[in-house]
Amino acid sequence: MLSDKIKDAARGYLMLKMPKDALKELQNLPVTERERSDSLDLHLAAQMMDEDWNKAADTGLRLCKSKPRQGHYFIHTAFCLHEIGDTNQAKQTLLSGPKELLDDPLFHYNMACYLAVLENLQQAQHYLTKAIQLDVSLKETASADPDLKHIVTTE
Repeated sequence: MLSDKIKDAARGYLMLKMPKDALKELQNLPVTERERSDSLDLHLAAQMMDEDWNKAADTGLRLCKSKPRQGHYFIHTAFCLHEIGDTNQAKQTLLSGPKELLDDPLFHYNMACYLAVLENLQQAQHYLTKAIQLDVSLKETASADPDLKHIVTTE
């Protein structure tokens, strides 16, 4: 099927770190296929790799709405919103995700970043501590993250 070949080609371009080519390939999808979640997922990956944060945020918000049980869409969308400077909306988007996100170390890590940027350092510290408890490798990441420069990495 043509749509499958287009999506496979886009995946190949993404594997080669060629997001612009992946997006160009996805433009060849039939209109009826473009709004499918698997197509939007590829768009989101390519837009994020290309650092087109505005488009990625829009795509991510559509995925959050259509797939509200998929926590990773909330994490990605919030990150994109934060990258365009809408950190408060990033925080709200992350908090609106499924409850399973509470078990995800990236949820806690990103909340720490957003809260630190919003100058809520005490809550940010709480989330960072939880993130590191869930994934100790995040301690090293946090030590180099400019969003967390005013937070002590503990644990």
